[in-house]
Amino acid sequence: MPLLSIDGCGIDSMIVSVAEIVLDNVSKVFSGEVVAVDDISLTIGSGEFLVLVGPSGCGKSTLLRMIAGLEDVTAGTISIGDREVTDLPPRARDIAMVFQSYALYPHMTVRQNLGYGLKVRKTPKREIAERVARAADLLGLDQLLDRKPAALSGGQRQRVAMGRAIVREPKAFLMDEPLSNLDAKLRVSMRAQLAALHGRLATTTIYVTHDQIEAMTLGQRVAVMRDGQIQQVDTPQELYARPANLYVAAFIGSPAMNLVEAEMADGQVRFGGYAIPLPDAGAPTAGRVVVGIRPEAFEDAAFADPSLPRLDVKVEVVEELGADTHVLFSVAAPRVEVGEVRAATGEEDTTLGAVEGSLFTARVDPATSARPGATLRLAVDPSRFHYFDPDTGLRREPARAPAAVGV
Repeated sequence: MPLLSIDGCGIDSMIVSVAEIVLDNVSKVFSGEVVAVDDISLTIGSGEFLVLVGPSGCGKSTLLRMIAGLEDVTAGTISIGDREVTDLPPRARDIAMVFQSYALYPHMTVRQNLGYGLKVRKTPKREIAERVARAADLLGLDQLLDRKPAALSGGQRQRVAMGRAIVREPKAFLMDEPLSNLDAKLRVSMRAQLAALHGRLATTTIYVTHDQIEAMTLGQRVAVMRDGQIQQVDTPQELYARPANLYVAAFIGSPAMNLVEAEMADGQVRFGGYAIPLPDAGAPTAGRVVVGIRPEAFEDAAFADPSLPRLDVKVEVVEELGADTHVLFSVAAPRVEVGEVRAATGEEDTTLGAVEGSLFTARVDPATSARPGATLRLAVDPSRFHYFDPDTGLRREPARAPAAVGV
């Protein structure tokens, strides 16, 4: 049975309630002067799916709990719809939460679990039955209504947890790592189902995760957090194409962006013994920079545009993934470390035995002849390079040629 239905008692008869959520200079300071959320201002549009992503301890879950009313606000205000709710209890905010833990009542059936919140609010029995039926049909749970949680799979339990939120017909959904307890294959399936669900309900949703792939595939906008602050908030495509600083550049993308300190001079970028010519007006002015190169900016020279610059590299590792191949190669230049990004993204330390300096990743055609220990000629597209200030970590834009002046 498909997860979502738009026929019969499906989405067409659901009551959709949406609201804009506005955070105005919101902060949270715990005892001991621990700043968990640091002066965040953010507007989540009505019906928007916004993802908060970052490593453990960055403040994303605390921020979500503040919106829900589960944590007090130290400073600032929170508004949902046309009401300020900063000091209101969770019950008065008209939101519904889905947690990492399914938190289902084991002695109740799916039907009873779905309707329990409405029963507590003394909703009429007939309305409870109607809402439960609609949510069950929407989520493909109508054949499971008389089962108890112990008889359900992990994915089915998570759908019940979401259904319990849906029957509330709230102004907003707040989701705190709801897929973390699922295995990798099921998480992929549930991501697609969540995206389809939001497409049909269009309820304002704030979703917390530490998984940047999950963030990029789900979010209409993504807010990347670090140390209680938002580093950048934008569409997934813009975060990937124009990271605002080194932290975002290193966090977003899998495999991660290759980062290395380099010198700009004479129309070239130089690092690790390589000198790569740059397109006209394609780089910052001369001096020291951090260059970021996505793995897909490389290609096995045998399959690349012959006009692109070439690099001869020593292959350390070849990862054959079917649709493409990752080639890891050494570069004789120091690695650029970006705080806790490596742990947050699940990237392991890439130092391999005698390899000194940096270990770059290239995503190449699976027909590549690359072999560990051998030399491979790679093509690289310098028009796809990213540049960052080595002192501040902020993005530096390429220089632009002056506009032609008419006569």
